[in-house]
Amino acid sequence: MLDWIKNINKEYPEFWKTYLSKFEKKSKRYVVLSTETTGLNITKDVIISIAAFAVVDNSIFIEDNFEKIVLQYKYFHENKLTNEFTIESKMEKLGESEAIQKLIDYLGNAIIVGYHVDFEVEMINAALEKLGCGRLKNEALDIEIMYQKLQEVTDKSFTLKELVDAFKIPVRDRISAADDAYTIALLFLKLKSRLKIA
Repeated sequence: MLDWIKNINKEYPEFWKTYLSKFEKKSKRYVVLSTETTGLNITKDVIISIAAFAVVDNSIFIEDNFEKIVLQYKYFHENKLTNEFTIESKMEKLGESEAIQKLIDYLGNAIIVGYHVDFEVEMINAALEKLGCGRLKNEALDIEIMYQKLQEVTDKSFTLKELVDAFKIPVRDRISAADDAYTIALLFLKLKSRLKIA
């Protein structure tokens, strides 16, 4: 049987049905997202922390944020790894299923913004697949692609540090996904203004 036929009658979890119902109108809210993962392999690696800030109009809403440690005991046990960061962190720690559900509730129909955002989205999609859900429906903007558009180049990649330096944004040494998300939010506001994005 074809996959699309199976999916027609598929019974999705309630949180996913609620999420899908939010896309009747376009959002004016952006969510700047950053994840930390165990590596860059979408099928083998897992998310270990997620952070996000909301941007509405031309402001970062610090109080409208999301920051969670994703407990991945099975992954670390199977790969004989230790993770002091997870143990020592004071952030809320949740299992992957609960963390992803809370993230989906937080995202709603917002436009996702990130650096190499396709990777972030695919990692979340991989976690959603384990929960019997579909793929994210949110639009996504990548700040590197925005910068390439601003510079009118398509054949050059830019590191996050290069983007920060280009806009003279002061940053402290990277500590967490939240630090990255905040830096990306600052870059997004600069690029949004220069590219005249509403």
